[in-house]
Amino acid sequence: MTYTSKEVNNKKDFSEFLKLLLEDFKNNGQKWENNNLELFLEAMQRYSESVDGYYKNVKPNLDPKTPTWRIFADVLCGAVAYE
Repeated sequence: MTYTSKEVNNKKDFSEFLKLLLEDFKNNGQKWENNNLELFLEAMQRYSESVDGYYKNVKPNLDPKTPTWRIFADVLCGAVAYE
């Protein structure tokens, strides 16, 4: 995996993150749990509902009720493999 959401703090970071996520999909998409648009969007929707638990367990000091570029990136990362 060549992308990480930990360094996403602003719009420019988010854009770079998306570039790396796309590159990873092109190179490793067959390994993604949710490797087509329908599966990915379904996982994104489910992950966005449970991201509160992720933050509670990992404690990155982010409030999931306040949208940030980092939270958007975390939801996309989660959608890659969320079941």
